[in-house]
Amino acid sequence: MELLTGEPLALDLVNTRARLPSGADYDALDEVDDFHAWLERQSGRLTVPEARLGPPDLAAVRELRGHVVATLEAVRQATPPPPGSVAALNEALRSAPAYPCMEARGAVLARGSRRDGTPLTRLLTELAEAALALLTDPNVGKVRGCEAPDCRMLFLPAHPRRRWCSPDLCGNRIRVARYYQRHKST
Repeated sequence: MELLTGEPLALDLVNTRARLPSGADYDALDEVDDFHAWLERQSGRLTVPEARLGPPDLAAVRELRGHVVATLEAVRQATPPPPGSVAALNEALRSAPAYPCMEARGAVLARGSRRDGTPLTRLLTELAEAALALLTDPNVGKVRGCEAPDCRMLFLPAHPRRRWCSPDLCGNRIRVARYYQRHKST
């Protein structure tokens, strides 16, 4: 299953749930291999844990995603976010804060950053930081849902006329369906 990626990291996390063209639901956080494939696609923006995470870890990531979804929906609707979700995101932010460190690269010292904690704790903190960045961004109100029927993907449009999560996937499907409808009677 090809998921929408390349949006802000928090939206990519939300978009790990998709509806397949067959109408079935897909969740990249249900199977360990699917989740690790998603992590690999995020490797430029997210520290991929050196250890493979297992099913109990996926449950924690799904729970965090639920808090991100609840908070994002509240912000999009200009209503107060659920206090439990805000508390859960704050807890994840506190769990493995980044701290500066020195790194030796040959004879050169460079400033680096490290986190303490388990691979899961570090991952949850990074995802919570991405959610914090999105939820406090003034553009969060511009987050839109794909207009294609049965698509649940969210995106932050770079262009105000963008209507679909992906012009190649949903956009093409809609255009083909419209073409078919126009030419069906002829």
